Formats: sequence, C-alpha cells, structure tokens
Amino acid sequence: MTLTQEINTLRQQIQAKMSEETKAVMDKAMQDLVNSGLTNQSLKVGDKAPNFALPNAVGKTVELQDLLSRNPVVISFYRGGWCPYCNLELRSLQQSLAEIKKLGATLVTISPQTPDNSLSTVEKNELEFEVLSDAGNQVAKDFGLVFVLPEELRPIYQDFGIDLPAHNGDNTFELPIPATYVIAQNGTIIHAFVDPDYTKRLDPAEIITALKQRSVAA
Repeated sequence: MTLTQEINTLRQQIQAKMSEETKAVMDKAMQDLVNSGLTNQSLKVGDKAPNFALPNAVGKTVELQDLLSRNPVVISFYRGGWCPYCNLELRSLQQSLAEIKKLGATLVTISPQTPDNSLSTVEKNELEFEVLSDAGNQVAKDFGLVFVLPEELRPIYQDFGIDLPAHNGDNTFELPIPATYVIAQNGTIIHAFVDPDYTKRLDPAEIITALKQRSVAA
C-alpha cells in the first residue's frame, strides 16, 4: 500500500473507536485551523529556506547550509513520535530512503520533541536518516508552520495518553502543521506540501518525482 492508503486505513480504525462527541471537537478544531489561513503564511515553492542548526537524536548539531553544500535536502516536519500518522510517514520515508539517496538528496525530519524522545522515535521505527529536535518550534516558525493546540483538545490528547509538555519539554502546546519541502542546493524550495489536516502527508513517491524532475531540469 502507498502511504496515503495506509493513512486512510489508520484514520478509519482510529475514528471507529472515538465517541461522536470527541470526533465533533476534533473536526471543529481541524476546520478552525483550516480557516485560520496559517498555510497562506507558510513557505512555498520559490522561497528561500532559512538556515538552521538543530541537534539530532544523539545531540550532534546538523546545519542545513552544511547539508546543502553537498546535496539537495528533503525536510519533513512532523508532530512527534506520539502521533500514529507521523510514525506511518516516518516508516514510509525510511522505505524510500535508498531511492532518495540514489537521486542525490539528503533526508531530514524535524519535530518539537526533545532529543531523548527523538531517539526513541528513531529506535522504534528503525530510522536511518537524521531526526532533529526543534525546541520551541523555532525552525517550524521560520517556515510558517506553527499553531497552538486548542484548549478543548488538550484533555482529549491526555485521554489518548499524549502528554505534549513531556514530549516537547515546554508548556506551550505548540505544534507544527505536518509539511514536506524539497530544497535545491541553492536553498530554493522546489517542492512544498503543507496541509492543516494532520492525517494527510506527502507520499514519498511524490518526493521522488520532484527529485527526478530536478535532475532532468539540471
């Protein structure tokens, strides 16, 4: 199955276990985020990606400029290892990693969770690419992706066993909208996917297509 098909199956399974009241609260929060126009402020194709330096899962600093000096870079922003949709996406990216590398690109993923929690995510999903920790969502803010989890959703997350302050090391309840960017070596964004619906992710096949098109254009 493609990532999109896997996500659709997972969404159906999760929603089947939810009460109608919970679904209504979550649906309203999603629609409010769509209506907020946040995605209009996010970086788009043709924009320059801001440089950043973030720790990976073992504390080593990874800088975008350094990565771009060698290869184009694929960046995927995800919410955290507590998110089942994110874990599906990360595993799907891992399955496509060899082809992404073959096309001359470097893959990194970014979330606001602490390095210790990022390490757990790496180990759980057996990831072989950089998983970076964006404390306080500073980089995600530079990309125009950050929102605050609404008050009415917080007890629902707690009921799901999700403790955001513990995962992220702060009490802001800020999260990034899941997003994927393909960045050329000159720092220009050549492909962008940003969707306020956290159950929607860019299929790795589309990343590979964007990289192939870049190769042809080059």
